Amino acid sequence: MPDAFTTRVLSLATGSAERVADITGDCESFLREAAAGRDGLLNVFVPHATAGIAIIETGAGSDDDLLSALHTLLPADDRWQHRHGSPGHGRDHVLPAFVPPHATLPVVGGRLELGTWQSVCLVDTNRDNPDRRVRLSFLG
Repeated sequence: MPDAFTTRVLSLATGSAERVADITGDCESFLREAAAGRDGLLNVFVPHATAGIAIIETGAGSDDDLLSALHTLLPADDRWQHRHGSPGHGRDHVLPAFVPPHATLPVVGGRLELGTWQSVCLVDTNRDNPDRRVRLSFLG
């Protein structure tokens, strides 16, 4: 089965602030080439111990709400056993338990099958690492 599996790595600069970065356009661009009109699955994976992938609405405040909720659940204070990096950095290592480092999404006719308001987002609370990679893999 030729071209059954295709992968690409995105490089993202998330900066020095906590961020929810919408990568839906990158996923769609990848699928235009990799899926070429076929059905399959898109796996989105971030190979970092302090970032995750979320499927949420963006642009209407939900991305800021997510960061606010994470601040409530995972405060950036000195309670964490993991203590290297900036103060409270241990919480960044707990983040993937709440926002997993992966998502697998249906692809139909070469197009990502998201709900009307859903976007694929990289969630990065680690201000110490501004350079991120996200692996996109299509299985047709």
